[in-house]
Amino acid sequence: MPATPSLLKRLPPLGFLAALLVLIVVLLLPQAAGLPLAGQRLLAILAFAVVLWLTEAVSYEVSAVLIVALIALLVGTAPNIAAPDHALGTSKALSMAMSGFTSSGLVLVAAALFIAAAMTITGLDRRIALMTLSRIGVGYGRILIGTLVVTVVLSLLVPSATARVACVVPIMMGMIAAFGVSKDSPFAAGVMIMVAQATSVWNVGIQTAAAQNLLTADFIHQVTGQSISWSTWLLAGAPWAILMSVALYWVVHRLMPAKSVAIAGGKDTVKKALQELGPMSRNEKTLLGVTLVLLLLWATGGKLHHVDTATVTATGLGVLLLPGLGVMSWKEVQSRIPWGTLLVFGVGISLGSALLQTHAGQWLGNVVVQGMGLESLSPFWLFAVLSLFLIVVHLGFASATALTSTMMPILLSLLTAISSELNVPGMALLLGFAISFGFILPINAPQNMVCIGTDTFTSRQFIKVGIPVTIIGYLVMLLLAASWWPLLGLM
Repeated sequence: MPATPSLLKRLPPLGFLAALLVLIVVLLLPQAAGLPLAGQRLLAILAFAVVLWLTEAVSYEVSAVLIVALIALLVGTAPNIAAPDHALGTSKALSMAMSGFTSSGLVLVAAALFIAAAMTITGLDRRIALMTLSRIGVGYGRILIGTLVVTVVLSLLVPSATARVACVVPIMMGMIAAFGVSKDSPFAAGVMIMVAQATSVWNVGIQTAAAQNLLTADFIHQVTGQSISWSTWLLAGAPWAILMSVALYWVVHRLMPAKSVAIAGGKDTVKKALQELGPMSRNEKTLLGVTLVLLLLWATGGKLHHVDTATVTATGLGVLLLPGLGVMSWKEVQSRIPWGTLLVFGVGISLGSALLQTHAGQWLGNVVVQGMGLESLSPFWLFAVLSLFLIVVHLGFASATALTSTMMPILLSLLTAISSELNVPGMALLLGFAISFGFILPINAPQNMVCIGTDTFTSRQFIKVGIPVTIIGYLVMLLLAASWWPLLGLM
């Protein structure tokens, strides 16, 4: 009997067993008309991955390795679509499974993570946040506004949502302590919920603010051959983010009201922290200069120059790593990079590409279009239905990157199947906005989990704010879909 607990510990998690069962069931289904065997096997792998991601039975990094192995083995032994008399071969299938690591999207994500690490190493992110807060003033309402402003500024300069939150959270926790309120007070809860929700809002507004945006742009380029520029994304997403910032402030202030608190030392605390940082160092000035140049080049891509965003960012990273001129060494940065994120991102691109190469995405898109009658809907109502679907589905995902890897290739196939007159890149871009809707559950986004880890609010409080924010966000999207986005030619 004493051996039973240890035996149970060695058993695979139930979520993994469920994923394995789903994989086997889909593999054993009769082959559908128009769906190659390689495509059916890829859909089985996709179903396996989705169950793993939903249940979090294994880490995302482990799931990425399993996906690569399954693609190599299952798709590699399936008939070659171009030459059905021969198997594709495990070597070619493995190349398919690793193709995402040659994507410009992965290069951009990697460079963005390095730049975010440079912000932390030099302390520039903390200086920017403190300088912004020092100019806002004290008081609950002003602190909420200050949090929003900090989020906007850092969203432009720090291309990583998790890095931005990791910078802001300690600063805000220090301010909460200085204000003389407890961690579980409405004041603390409102401020920290604002940090998480504002980060999600501005993930929509700025292309380089979140990994899922870069993945969306990469898939759009793969399928349509068209690139979504940084400025195009900003023109489409920033109006929504600005309107939602106002709405978010109103919702948090209304639903998380804070009584007057002893905040006399709040502003002094910020100024003291700034004084302790001292004057800007050479590294901070160099990093700020490089970042502003990157921002300018991102915004003018396709207009004043034709260098793509990934190349621009990689070049900026090279400057930051240059001996003597740069701001960091490889040893300083390597321990700060979440290498697992790059692994998951690369495999996510590979999975999406494989869905298209095996014709699984196209087949699934056609089935959904015919089954739901989507071809009869106008662009507005098509967006309304699909965006609502993505918002609801996101409730089951802890990663917007995983959701993008799962849904964006299928959505692109679906949009392509509906009508040749539909603006597929534009509609896919707008649907990419809906993928960032991680407002309701703390588990729906990494920034939410970082903030709830401070023990300043409960899941119930987060949901209380998240539900109205989600509803308002969806309605604002419909408003823009009926007015602004058609003017941009995206619908």
